[in-house]
Amino acid sequence: MAAPTSRKFLGRLSLPERTFVIDALRTETVGGVILLVAAIVALILANTPLSGVYGDIRDFSFGPEALHLRLSVASWATDGLLTIFFFVAGIELKRELVAGELRDPKAAALPVIAAVCGMAVPALVYVIVSASGGGSLKGWAVPTATDIAFALAVLAVIGTALPAALRAFLLTLAVVDDLGAILIIAIFFTQHINVIALILSVAALALFWLLHRKGVRTAWIYVPLAVVIWALMHASGVHATIAGVAMGLMLRCTVREGEERSPAERVEHRVRPVSAGVAVPLFALFAAGVPLSGGAVADVFTRPETLGVVLGLVVGKAVGVFGGSWCAARFTRAELNEDLAWADVFAVAALAGIGFTVSLLIDELAFSGDPTLAEEVKAAVLIGSLTAALFAGILLKLRNTTYQRLCQEEERDEDMDGIPDVYELDSPAYHLRMAAIHEAKAAEHRRLAEVAAANDSGDDGPA
Repeated sequence: MAAPTSRKFLGRLSLPERTFVIDALRTETVGGVILLVAAIVALILANTPLSGVYGDIRDFSFGPEALHLRLSVASWATDGLLTIFFFVAGIELKRELVAGELRDPKAAALPVIAAVCGMAVPALVYVIVSASGGGSLKGWAVPTATDIAFALAVLAVIGTALPAALRAFLLTLAVVDDLGAILIIAIFFTQHINVIALILSVAALALFWLLHRKGVRTAWIYVPLAVVIWALMHASGVHATIAGVAMGLMLRCTVREGEERSPAERVEHRVRPVSAGVAVPLFALFAAGVPLSGGAVADVFTRPETLGVVLGLVVGKAVGVFGGSWCAARFTRAELNEDLAWADVFAVAALAGIGFTVSLLIDELAFSGDPTLAEEVKAAVLIGSLTAALFAGILLKLRNTTYQRLCQEEERDEDMDGIPDVYELDSPAYHLRMAAIHEAKAAEHRRLAEVAAANDSGDDGPA
């Protein structure tokens, strides 16, 4: 009997997958920097004499009361703008399931197990810390999320040399995390259901799917319909962001004859910049503004709920993602890419402890009845995410020379055809082009040698 073939963990991506990952992460990185700036601005506003104005703006309510949509600015950001974020998350999840890393169950096992462990262990850490201190267990889900935009913003600051395979692993972790967050919000934070509104919302979703299936492409139909779906979902008692996920999952990710890009890719290309550059930063602007006095920071490390969040993000995420990856690799007989080390996996696992956007959202849902504790947990999310970012940054910097070498190999394009050379090593045409390039260089060096020899003979002649 033949020995079972081993799988490569964090091996080289296919060229189409690498191109998609680079394009997606470029947008997320820019959005992450904007998100970081928005969070800093929110903290400045909340901790300066402008805090009163900031609070008045955040609490200002507007919208039609008859439709139960008279919401504060902060609630509009949470329920409205984050729906755009979850719409993109739904598209990403659909693509991963249909054409990405999650389409093959064997290949998907590693990142899925790593992501699930990366959610379960932080939740367990929170429960143990909070229960042992007599705290509330409502916030168990707060440290389970990974904020891919914030994580990539950290990468943009500490260096962009992380190999594509590690970046793709981080992106896949975040996609599975988003799915987990969606399920958590839908299952654990839906308390009262308006059945009629929910049925109408599902009917509107069915119409959305039918129009998409029939090939209707005009935004003048889909945008108003999306607003109706969102409003009905909000009125039903199910968190409104679920509407965004549902619509994203309905988009087709496969390319048909005559199409250059799938509908999901076209829509994502248009909506992702709005999500990363506008929706999520505005949410952060109104969600991250918490007072951070010396006493408030000290309380984060003494109150069981807040300490559980910090340890869940910093310790739970790193241990969960790394432990899940290592165990899954052993179980599936996967071999780690020989160019990388398990220390690299641990660094990415630590980076997954940056749980900003979704963590803040879950915090607001978990502690909606206790605004004071909700604010303290927000501070814990900020401190935990910052600590995880610094820890991961140090680990990644220690391996920066190795990453730079790998990136140079991934990017090298000596034949200048727009395709990295590592993807053409089995192509005869590539080697013929390289042979022609080297022959031209050799001919030029021979000519220069003849010129140099002629000059030397001239210099050696009589004065």
